[in-house]
Amino acid sequence: MSRLRVLVAHNSYQMRGGEDAVVDAEVVLLCSRGHAVTEYRRHNDELRDMRTLAAALDTLWSRRTSRDLGKLIAEARPDVIHAHNTFPLISPSLYWAADRRGIPVVQTLHNFRLMCPQAMFLRAGRVCEDCLGRFPWPAVRHRCYRGSAPQTAVLASMIGVHRMIGTYRTKVSRYIALTEFSRTKFIAGGLPGEQISVKPNFVDLPVTENERQRSGALFVGRLSPEKGTRVLARAAATRRHAVIDVIGTGPEQSSLEASPGIRLLGWQVPATIYTRMREATCLVVPSIWYENFPRTVVEAFACGLPVIASRLGAMVEIVRDGETGLLFEAGNADDLAQKMAWAENNPAAMREMGANARREYEARYTPAVNYRQLMTIYADAIAAARPRASNP
Repeated sequence: MSRLRVLVAHNSYQMRGGEDAVVDAEVVLLCSRGHAVTEYRRHNDELRDMRTLAAALDTLWSRRTSRDLGKLIAEARPDVIHAHNTFPLISPSLYWAADRRGIPVVQTLHNFRLMCPQAMFLRAGRVCEDCLGRFPWPAVRHRCYRGSAPQTAVLASMIGVHRMIGTYRTKVSRYIALTEFSRTKFIAGGLPGEQISVKPNFVDLPVTENERQRSGALFVGRLSPEKGTRVLARAAATRRHAVIDVIGTGPEQSSLEASPGIRLLGWQVPATIYTRMREATCLVVPSIWYENFPRTVVEAFACGLPVIASRLGAMVEIVRDGETGLLFEAGNADDLAQKMAWAENNPAAMREMGANARREYEARYTPAVNYRQLMTIYADAIAAARPRASNP
């Protein structure tokens, strides 16, 4: 495809996470291939200076986004707009601003926000699909977003209103789901299947020879309940002489500090994380929600590190049990402890799984593979928008 002008839109989180890293990586990827990238970024730190009513109204429809996008489109003349997170400050007004000017929109679906106000299909520590395919009033009743009925109602209204006026069906040219599992959920939630492509996350990590013997389990991620940190702590407590290194910060940090078998390493720069991934026996992903596609799993595969993950949602698709890692019953600490013990006692099998994981990375998750997928999606979006642009 010829060089494109791409406008990338993203609402950054107050605590930087995987979505922010994915956006940055895609911008670098596009620029490295010679495409002209213009970024429209807003940051949730802005909420500190906003009144509650103003923030609620911006979630439904941001007049600032409409103005900003109009100006940026006129200046940058993008061929396509690639939206990532639009909640809460950018809002769905982005799609309408683009549509008025005949610019196709590609929307990456990093979470389940378009169907679940809480974005994770998780309630009271269990998977919950009460709002799937319906107006999300159950979420308001259960106060699913930050334990607040008013805040949840704002999100439910955003989802419901924009479903009703056709925003998600008619103003987005192509959606990107990160896995086939996620794609099926979005279709069940009402998005048009023919407009949803699957493109996973990627990382750029060249092969590095590792002469050291691998040892120990590793967890990398936000220390929060949905990541299964309590399951991890219970599993660690049953393994008296084994220690799990935990890299990350979050609300569960204080409780993990008192957990036997857990060694907290805090936040680390990527280079340090990759070094530890090349030394560990396995990466543990004990999430209790439908992970879309944890970037840490791609990083582990690139480092030749097999993954022990919950047998839940997309993880069953990403981690091939017995080939690139092991799966355990989600939420079952005893099962997780058994899988970690098996990994420790079978180093040769784990090394083979690690080699398989690196081959999986090279086949599916490199920048080159991801770039080809992204260009195909952009081409489809641009082609789909041409009839509307020629017949306003």
